[in-house]
Amino acid sequence: MLKTLLRQVRQYKVAALLTPVWTTAEVIMGILIPYVTASIIDKGIQAGSLPEVYKWGGVMIGIACLSMLFGILAGRFAAYSSTGLAANLREAMYRNIQRFSFSDIDKFSTAGLVTRMTTDVSNIQRAFQMLLRTSFRAPLNMVSALLMCFFINTRLSIIFLVAMLVLTVFLTILITRVARLFQQILKKIDNLNGVVQENVSAIRVVKAYVRESHEISKFDKAALELFALNVRAESLMALNHPVMNLVVNACIISLSWWGAHFIVDGSLTTGQLTSLFSYVMTILSSLMMLSMIFVQLTQSAASGVRIAEVIDEDPDMFNPEHPLTAVPDGSIDFDHVYFSYEKGGDYALEDIDLHIHAGETIGIIGGTGSGKSTLGNLISRLYDVSEGAVRVGGHDVRAYDMTVLHGEVAMVLQKSTLFSGTILDNLRWGKEDATLEECKEACRLACADEFIEAFPNGYETRIEQGGTNVSGGQRQRLCIARALLKKPKVLVLDDSTSAVDTATDARIRKAFMARIPGTTKVIISQRILSIKDADRIVVMENGRVNGFDTHENLLINNEIYRDIYQMQTSGGEGDFDEI
Repeated sequence: MLKTLLRQVRQYKVAALLTPVWTTAEVIMGILIPYVTASIIDKGIQAGSLPEVYKWGGVMIGIACLSMLFGILAGRFAAYSSTGLAANLREAMYRNIQRFSFSDIDKFSTAGLVTRMTTDVSNIQRAFQMLLRTSFRAPLNMVSALLMCFFINTRLSIIFLVAMLVLTVFLTILITRVARLFQQILKKIDNLNGVVQENVSAIRVVKAYVRESHEISKFDKAALELFALNVRAESLMALNHPVMNLVVNACIISLSWWGAHFIVDGSLTTGQLTSLFSYVMTILSSLMMLSMIFVQLTQSAASGVRIAEVIDEDPDMFNPEHPLTAVPDGSIDFDHVYFSYEKGGDYALEDIDLHIHAGETIGIIGGTGSGKSTLGNLISRLYDVSEGAVRVGGHDVRAYDMTVLHGEVAMVLQKSTLFSGTILDNLRWGKEDATLEECKEACRLACADEFIEAFPNGYETRIEQGGTNVSGGQRQRLCIARALLKKPKVLVLDDSTSAVDTATDARIRKAFMARIPGTTKVIISQRILSIKDADRIVVMENGRVNGFDTHENLLINNEIYRDIYQMQTSGGEGDFDEI
C-alpha cells in the first residue's frame, strides 16, 4: 500500500524532501529560545545589566525571525507536495477506473469509488502533510527539549520521563480503540454516499411515487449510524486534552516544588527554572501532537488501503499479448456459453449455442431476468464468459484488441445516457472527427433529425447533464445515432426504442434495412412489433434459449413466443414518446 501511494509523489519529491529540512531548522531555532531566555534573566535582569539584556534580546529576535522563516518555507513545501500527491492519486484512480470492466465497477460500487476519490484522498492529503511536517517537528521538539532539560538539570528531567511514560501508555490504548472506529466510519460514509447518489439520480421516480418520506428515512438511518460512530470516536479523542492537562499541571507542580529547593541550595538558577518550564510544555505538547499524528495516520491507513486497491486493481478484462486489430465481418457465434456475474454463483446464461450470419437482423425477446441484456453484453465483451466462447467475425472476442472490438460492435444500452454539451458533442462520441453532414446522416437513420431541426439552435442545442432537457425517446434516438456514427459491423440495440412510439420505431427499423444492410443488427426488446420483421428471433427463458427461428415459425412452434404475441396484439400498443 505504501509503495503504491508513494509512487504518486512523483514530481513533488523535491518539495517533500525539503519540508523535513526546513522543519528541522525551525525546531532548532525554537529550542534555542528558552535557553536564550534563561541568559536574559540570569545575565541581564538578575545581574542588573541592560547591555546583556539588549544583547541576548537581539539574539532572541534573530532566532525568532529565522524560526518564522523556516516555518513558512516548511509549511509552503508541505502544502505544495501534499496537494500534489492528492491530485496524482485522484488522477491515478480515475485513469485505472476508465480501464475497469463492468464487473470491476460492480466490485467497488459507484458510491464506494466516489468516496475513495474524495474523502479518502483528503484523508491521505492531510496525513501526508502532517507526516512531512508535524511527524518530524514533534519528535525533534520532544527529543531536543529533553536533551536541553538534561543539560540544565539531570535530576529534574526525571519528572519529564515519568510524564512521557504515563502519556505514552494512555495514548497507545486510545489509538488502538479509535483506529477500529475509523475503519467502520469509512464504510458508513460509503453507505451514506450510496443512499444520496441513488436518491438524486432517481429523484423523478421518487417524486412520481411520492416516496420522499421513505427516502428521508433511509438517509436518516444512514446518517445516524455515521453520527453514532463519529460520536464514539470523537468522545475517545476528547480524552486527549483533559489527560494532557492533568499531566502538564502535575509536571508544573512537581517542577515548582523541586525547582524551588534546587534554587535555594544554589544548584539551579531562576533563569534555568524558567527555561525548564518552557521545555516541559514543549515536551508534553509534542507528545500531544504525536498522539494526533498516530490517530490521523491510523484513520488514513484505512483510506490508503482503499485507494491502493483501486490503483492496483488489474481489470478483469485485458488485451491478449498479440491482439487482433481487425474484425473481418459481423458474424456472431455463441459456442455453448455459460455466464455468471459472480465466480461460483448461479448462471445467468446456460448452454447458449447460437450462430448468426453477417448482415442478419436478429431479435431477442423474453421475460424480465431471462438473460436478454446479458446476451447482448457478451457480444461486445462488456463481460467475459464463464465457459464456452463468443465469436465475432469468426474469432473469439477475447482475441481482439478491445478498442477495435468496441469500435466494430456498437451498443446502445438500456439506459440512454447523454453528457453535458451540445448535440454535436454527444454525437461525436461515436466518431470524434465526424463532419456535420455525417452527424446529420446518422440522425436521419435514427429518425432524430426531425426534432433536432425543430430546436432553435439545431445541432448546437445544449444538452444538460444526463439529457434531462430532452424526452426519453429523443435521448434514445440520439444514442442510436451516436452508435451509427461508428459505422459498426455489429449493432446491438438493448431495448433502446422502448420510449419511442411504434410508428417511429418502425421507421428506424426500415431505415436500417435499407441503409445499413451489411451491418448485423441485434435488437433486444420487450415488444413483438420491434422484432417481428427480424430475419430470426431468439426467445429467452431463465437464461436459456427456448426458441430460435423466424416470426412465423415461432408463432406455430413456440408457446412462449405465441403467448407474448397474443398478449401484446390483443391489448394493442400504447407506447408513445414522452418526457
